[in-house]
Amino acid sequence: MSNVVDGTGAVRKIEVLDAVTPETARAVMELLEEAARVDGQQAVSEQGRLQLRGGRREGVRHLLLHERDGDGGSTLAGYAQLEVTDPVEAPAAELVVHPAHRGRGHGRALGGALLEASGKRLRMWAHGGHPAARHLAQVLGLSLFRELRQMRRPLAGLALEEPVLPAGVTVRTFRPGQDDAAWLAANAAAFAHHPEQGSLTQRDLDDRMAEAWFDPEGFFLAVEGERIAGFHWTKVHANEQLGEVYVLGVVPGAQGGGLGKALTTIGLRHLAATGMPTAMLYVDADNAPAVRVYERLGFVTHETDLMYRTET
Repeated sequence: MSNVVDGTGAVRKIEVLDAVTPETARAVMELLEEAARVDGQQAVSEQGRLQLRGGRREGVRHLLLHERDGDGGSTLAGYAQLEVTDPVEAPAAELVVHPAHRGRGHGRALGGALLEASGKRLRMWAHGGHPAARHLAQVLGLSLFRELRQMRRPLAGLALEEPVLPAGVTVRTFRPGQDDAAWLAANAAAFAHHPEQGSLTQRDLDDRMAEAWFDPEGFFLAVEGERIAGFHWTKVHANEQLGEVYVLGVVPGAQGGGLGKALTTIGLRHLAATGMPTAMLYVDADNAPAVRVYERLGFVTHETDLMYRTET
């Protein structure tokens, strides 16, 4: 994309890349961390941050906005990621501008570049629903169509009923390298309606297992014979002192028998035993049955992520 002079006299240039170097990935991560420190919320999801590393990924593009000053120097002032992997839905995007470089039209420039790169079919996240992100979505002509709630509850003094498993079902922990394929198949079946979660691949699983937070002792599988009937993968955010209901699923044919509730209880008890004071989870606001279940377990809405999209 050609250089553009903004109202401050600075010059910006946007690169669109299929992969970024390790050095560039580190620079983007530093930008993301500074923005999160100021905003109190990550602008790019865990999946997006993982996709920064490890080279080229099919269907993922990176947009880097550089601002050049009058002395010929250049600074990474903004970043966006575009994922074109869903065969039905429009490409999904996330973007962030460095706090020190805001108010100069960089967000709008990145948004315009995303629209161009996506063929003007775009879904874009506004994590935390910050006013500036909502305004940018409106400026780009995008409409709100999805609300993802983050819900939380205290774990101190946790009192839950004993989990009751359906007949013939037992619970054990995940075995890395042995359960991978079976879990990926169960995850795809449980989340066939959810393109982001249901499309996880071996590489996606490997990425998560390589993270410092991964602990197979917090990854519970409900098995019936050799078949995985359901699962509850928990996650500990040590720095934030949060335990997360990371992925909770029950495969078709095993639903409706109380397995989801039992797995939720098992995972919450595990998180409480780690000493985390608070549990969190994400759920779509329009998934009323799930919201009611979590509310009965003491969860309340903490914040909401918003997704906008083009009308075409």
